[in-house]
Amino acid sequence: MEQPLIEVRNLKKYFGTGARPVRAVDDVSFAIKQGETLGLVGESGSGKSTIGRTLLRLVERTDGEVLYRGQDVGKLSGGDMRRLRSKLQIIFQDPYASLNPKMRISAILGEALATHGLHKGAAARDKRIAELLETVGLRAEHASRFPHEFSGGQRQRIGVARALAVEPEFIVADEPLSALDVSIQAQVINLLADLRERLSLTMLFISHDLDVVEYLCDRVVVLYLGKVMEVATTAELFERPFHPYTQALLAASPKPDPLQPSEHVALKGDIPSPIAPPSGCVFRTRCPQAIEACAQTVPPLEELAPGHFSACIRKDLRGAIDSRLTT
Repeated sequence: MEQPLIEVRNLKKYFGTGARPVRAVDDVSFAIKQGETLGLVGESGSGKSTIGRTLLRLVERTDGEVLYRGQDVGKLSGGDMRRLRSKLQIIFQDPYASLNPKMRISAILGEALATHGLHKGAAARDKRIAELLETVGLRAEHASRFPHEFSGGQRQRIGVARALAVEPEFIVADEPLSALDVSIQAQVINLLADLRERLSLTMLFISHDLDVVEYLCDRVVVLYLGKVMEVATTAELFERPFHPYTQALLAASPKPDPLQPSEHVALKGDIPSPIAPPSGCVFRTRCPQAIEACAQTVPPLEELAPGHFSACIRKDLRGAIDSRLTT
């Protein structure tokens, strides 16, 4: 089998020390193939952004492995990691906070080029900056402006240009639409889709917007309280969600026809604290299908259909799944 570009093995990230740390990410595993866009979804507090930052060593892992082309990035020296950063980039969530307000756009983009030695001389640098701005739908003359002179959508385009400046192989897009007005979200969505195709980018797309995930992503990982609940291709997940949590997420997603009934039950209550997660299945306290055994057993992530994994111990639910697969 082809080696994945990114592989995450039993990743854990705990904040704090002592007997009650914050278990932000708790034993998460997945892989991303070259050229694939993997969606990472879940409610706020599920650990999505922490995973993205841990993949890039913006925060250090507690345990587990993050492999880039088979190499554990957590074991790289400071110098080796700095050299690797040109291959691994991030688009931050907040375009208003991620750009230095005292720097012109030419300096923001030029800094990335200079750090990795990707241009020789001012003329080559300016040409590359102009190319980057045009790639994300801006004009070359925008390079002389400051961030406050742009709209939120334009700032996010600059953030995308900064990530692309060093010609990365892998990009973490950390909820890049959440701080934008709905009216301009579509522009950034189409930009990312276009760049993915033209540049053959590999991407981890973190979002809580399931409609965007369905449009952009090839496969989806569903996360709840730092644990993986389900993994499947996008088409399979949206057509046949196996896990009760995935079903609840889809039920909560806005429908084109608000009068259309949902076959799934919406969740009640809030996500528990990662300081004291529930025993057994962490989703059991909100699961409409929970039984007593759910408190005793941590459900393994099992393949219930080709390429479709779910973490649930309910044998009777599996029977329902099997019948749906054979009809």
